[in-house]
Amino acid sequence: MTDRSVVVRRRSFARRAVGAESAVWRLDGVMLVAVAALCVIGTLLVWSSTRTWAPGSTGLVKKHVLNEVIGVVLFAVVAMVDHRAMRAYAALVFLVSLVGLGLVITPLGATINGSHSWILLGGGFAVQPSEFAKVGLLLIIAMLLAQPAEGSDRPRGLDVWLALFAALVTMGLVMLQPDLGTTLVLAVITASGLVIAGVRKRWIMLLTLMAAAGVFCVFFFQMLEPYQVARFTAFVDPGVDPRGVGYNSTQALIAIGSGQLFGKGLLDGGQTTGRFVPEQHTDFIFTVAGEEFGFLGSVTVVLLLGVVLLRGLKIGRLCDDRFGTLVAGMIVCWLAFQTFVNIGMTIGIMPITGLPLPFVSYGGTATFANLMAIGLLQAIRIRQQTFN
Repeated sequence: MTDRSVVVRRRSFARRAVGAESAVWRLDGVMLVAVAALCVIGTLLVWSSTRTWAPGSTGLVKKHVLNEVIGVVLFAVVAMVDHRAMRAYAALVFLVSLVGLGLVITPLGATINGSHSWILLGGGFAVQPSEFAKVGLLLIIAMLLAQPAEGSDRPRGLDVWLALFAALVTMGLVMLQPDLGTTLVLAVITASGLVIAGVRKRWIMLLTLMAAAGVFCVFFFQMLEPYQVARFTAFVDPGVDPRGVGYNSTQALIAIGSGQLFGKGLLDGGQTTGRFVPEQHTDFIFTVAGEEFGFLGSVTVVLLLGVVLLRGLKIGRLCDDRFGTLVAGMIVCWLAFQTFVNIGMTIGIMPITGLPLPFVSYGGTATFANLMAIGLLQAIRIRQQTFN
């Protein structure tokens, strides 16, 4: 091969990669800018909340940035795959996610923060299979419910039963860890998939009764761990034990309130520097935003998350196939619910459930799953733009 032909081939590849017809130009730029801004803000908040105690001052920040880089790679891989082709591999992805959940309850599993949800990889790294289970479950539900029954625009009853069975198996494995927060997210993904698919009202009523029965069984048979019961107790009455079960919620409110309108400035938060709020770099990272960036900074984070959700809704609304619409809708409901619960528990309107703030909180597997979800949305957007 001559040098000239090599140059021509390279130019041709470059045109395909970034030219006017490239998939890059069909991405939802507004969503990507919002996600990138949230990741940058999250990195700053992780740095501020860990710099006084993390190994080497920047140890966790470096790991967080590495997780974000890996997440971006996963995002790019998922975004470049035709979402309609993913339908053929949905069952495989789901089965792999179940294998991961199964490995957690073997000797390979590890307990972190009271939840036996992790598999240690060495070198300070660990994976949480329940985060990948969110992606696996929404794909299998979308695959099952995307095909309507003959002569109808609703899914077949058998497919609805299979979707419910897949959800129950997944949630059952997660509850064995136990991880109540992730179980609730999986329940929201399932319920939103059924609603978006347009199942009959009797299915919604059945699902509601099953959920109520599940809640009853959890409390009646005392299936919750003591720390989970303490969280609900603190939610009902935060002042019952401000130095015990109510400590987290009380300190979170103090941190957010002390930021007032403009905040104390990055790295200048007294609550953050003193580590008065536990897990400030993960579940309670919104308290760092409230203290150091103030009300305006906190609202900025909420607005950026709102932009991501609204763009996701638009992608689902304009999608020309049921599978893509279901995937987009379930992703939006997943991220919206997790955002509401995380921010809600820091300001006292939701019980503490251990759910991280999407794209902002420190975390490897959660970052991977969130960016893969954005990749799925962008994959739908790319094909939608191609068709148009």
